[in-house]
Amino acid sequence: MTASAPSSDRPTSPTPDPRRELGAALRRWAAGGAGSIGVVRVLDRHGFGTVESGQLLAGTADGETAGLLYLGALDDAAVPLASAAAGLPQTRAAHVAESAALQAGLACAGGATLLGHPLPAALAEALGAALEEARPAALLSTVDGAAALVLTGPDLEEAHGTLEDGPPGLDAEAARVARELLRRGATVTERRTVGDTEVLVDLWVPVPSVLVVGSGAIGEALLAQAALLGWAGRAVTELDEARAAVQAFTEADVVVLLDHAPRFDAMLVDGIRRGRGFLGALGSRRTQAARRERLLRAGLTEEELATVHGPVGLDLGARTPAETAVSIVAEVIAARSGRAAQALGASEGKIGG
Repeated sequence: MTASAPSSDRPTSPTPDPRRELGAALRRWAAGGAGSIGVVRVLDRHGFGTVESGQLLAGTADGETAGLLYLGALDDAAVPLASAAAGLPQTRAAHVAESAALQAGLACAGGATLLGHPLPAALAEALGAALEEARPAALLSTVDGAAALVLTGPDLEEAHGTLEDGPPGLDAEAARVARELLRRGATVTERRTVGDTEVLVDLWVPVPSVLVVGSGAIGEALLAQAALLGWAGRAVTELDEARAAVQAFTEADVVVLLDHAPRFDAMLVDGIRRGRGFLGALGSRRTQAARRERLLRAGLTEEELATVHGPVGLDLGARTPAETAVSIVAEVIAARSGRAAQALGASEGKIGG
C-alpha cells in the first residue's frame, strides 16, 4: 500500500537526528558484545564544496553500519573500510566524479583520504552516549589510527582511552587542544600537531540555542533566521528568565540582548562571568557606550567587556530587521568557527568549515 503524503492538518514526525541515531548504534553494538567497532573519518579532502565537519561512519565486522560520509557519495570506499577497520587501522583513497557528487547533493567533485580505525567498546559506549544525549564529545586519534581518545562532558573533562602509545603527556596536551576548539562553540574536524605527534580531532558540539532578550521585529527575524539554520531559539522579556538561561549556558549557546534597559546589565555580568557561549548586545554606539560605563562601574574589566559582541552583527549594510538578523547570525558563525569575517575572494584560506 502506498503511503499518502501528510496532510496539512496531520502532524508529521520529526526528522530523526542522524548524530543521535549514530550514537544509539554505537551504544547498541558496544552493549551487544562487539569487542571493537570500526570508525571511518576524513583525514584529508579536496573539492566537494562546503561540507559539514564531524563526518563519521561506523560499522561492525559483520557489515552493519551507521552514520554517513558526504551524503553517501563515498560509500563505495567507506562502507567496506568501516567493517575492515574494526580489526585493523588503515587508510583508503576515495574519489567522486562530478556527476556522482551532484547526484548525492554535493556541490562538486572531490577526493578524500579516509582513515579507518578500531574503536574499543568502552570508547564506543562513551562516544555513543554523548552523541545520543546531545552532549559535547571529541574523538581524537593518531593519524595512523593506532591509538584513540574520547573526551566527553560539558567541558570535555571525561577521558576514555589513551593516545599515549606516543610520548608521555600526549593525552593532556591533546585534551587541551580539544577544549580550546570547544570554546569556538562549533563542530570541527582538524589535524593538529600535538608535541611531535600528528592527531586527527573530530569535535561535536550540540546545535546552538539562541536566546533573544527583548521583543520586536528584529527579535522575530532573528528567531526565524535561527530556525532556518536548524538552531533552537526562544525569546524572553523578564530579567529573571534571562539570567536563569545564561547561568545554564553551554559553549554552543547564544544570547542577543535587544532591550536597552539598564536592569539587563545583570544578565551580561552573569554571562561574562560564566565565560561560555556568544554574548551579543544590540544598540547604537551611544547605547553601547552608556552600557559599557555602567558595566565598568559594576567592576568588570576592559578585558571582560571585550567578550561582549556589541553592537552585535557584521557590517553588511543591513537596513531591515531580516537583514540585521542575517548580520547577527553571520557574526555568530564567524566567531564559532574562529574565522575573520571577510569576502571569500579576499581570503586565501580553506573555503568552508
